[in-house]
Amino acid sequence: MLESLLTLNVFAFFLVFARVGTVLMFLPGFSAGYVSVRIRLLLALAISFLLTPVLADQLPGLPPTPVALGMLLLGESLIGVFLGTVARILVAALQVAGTFSAYFLSLSNAMVQDPVADQQTATIAGFFGTVGIVLIFVTDLHHMMLRAIVDSYTLFQPGAPLPIGDFADMIAQRVMESVALGLQMAAPFLIVSLTYYIGLGLLGRLMPQLPVFFFGLPAHIALQIWVMMLTLSGIMMVFLARFADGIGMFVAP
Repeated sequence: MLESLLTLNVFAFFLVFARVGTVLMFLPGFSAGYVSVRIRLLLALAISFLLTPVLADQLPGLPPTPVALGMLLLGESLIGVFLGTVARILVAALQVAGTFSAYFLSLSNAMVQDPVADQQTATIAGFFGTVGIVLIFVTDLHHMMLRAIVDSYTLFQPGAPLPIGDFADMIAQRVMESVALGLQMAAPFLIVSLTYYIGLGLLGRLMPQLPVFFFGLPAHIALQIWVMMLTLSGIMMVFLARFADGIGMFVAP
């Protein structure tokens, strides 16, 4: 009896860990390159240990065959990949906004190593991504992400058939919305850049002696940085609201 109880607990723990550990490998902030893999592993183990007694009644029994066990763990991992990917796509709107803004600021060639995206990106994109991740943790939205992991067991019950079609449809829709949101957040820089270059073109026609390149580019960068100072708070508030709505879909009311 004791042996079967211990086997059931170990099975339940690893079943929970399959989903929780996979999610934490993809969640923004937790999955960044500056976070040690050991730290992520310990956090996933700790969360799984706390959730196992809570979710024990919702978990299926131990499958009779190794193949069925492997399929069950694979399904849980796929759910974790889906949840983490949706969160990363939501944060990717900042990368899109930063990339567009870098083009409008004439700073697209200024590249840095982005610690959030873990790749080389434009300076403005790296700045937007870093500020967004910091605000997610400051405003406790990471608690909503962790809560979404727990409530996902109500939406996607372990052992049930996976709605692969719905997963693909939601990811495609989130990618489309992320790109649209990024362009919307970069709209102030687009409007200022378009207005400035139209005025600069007219000025160049009226004053052919004016060195447009040496005069226009520094003034344009300074103007856009000033615009960014004015609009950064509003951009981040829009992002946080959209991020909360996107994650809130997986949180039970």
